[in-house]
Amino acid sequence: MPTLTMANSAIMIAVPGLIDAPVQLQGYAMDEVLDTEEVTTAEIQMGVDGNLSAGWVPTATVQRYVLQGDSASVSLFETWDQAQKAQRDLFFADGVLSLPSLGTVYSMTKGVLTGLMRAPSAGKIIKPRRFTLTWQSVDPAGL
Repeated sequence: MPTLTMANSAIMIAVPGLIDAPVQLQGYAMDEVLDTEEVTTAEIQMGVDGNLSAGWVPTATVQRYVLQGDSASVSLFETWDQAQKAQRDLFFADGVLSLPSLGTVYSMTKGVLTGLMRAPSAGKIIKPRRFTLTWQSVDPAGL
């Protein structure tokens, strides 16, 4: 019987021109690993006569990754952010999310680093950090 564990998952990200070889994210936060926002895939209009019109529209997908404060993968996002600041331009990423517990792999293309915590928050210990990527597409496929 399959489980819903994230323990056997893998998230790989490459940033061509900056980090060419895919890097596997490590040091996921305990209660949050990633969050994917819901997208609106249709534009809807209702005419005054009560007739519904609709059309498919392309949408970007926003994902937030949450890493422990001591995750080695934090440096990937910091390097990416600093390179963009230095060049005053963007680097696009590609990624793969593998979820063996669901038997699914998600291919992520043309991602932009759209948000990050540039420094950690802290209390008794350093808290997890969030990094937001906006992808042109996120598409599922079987393992």
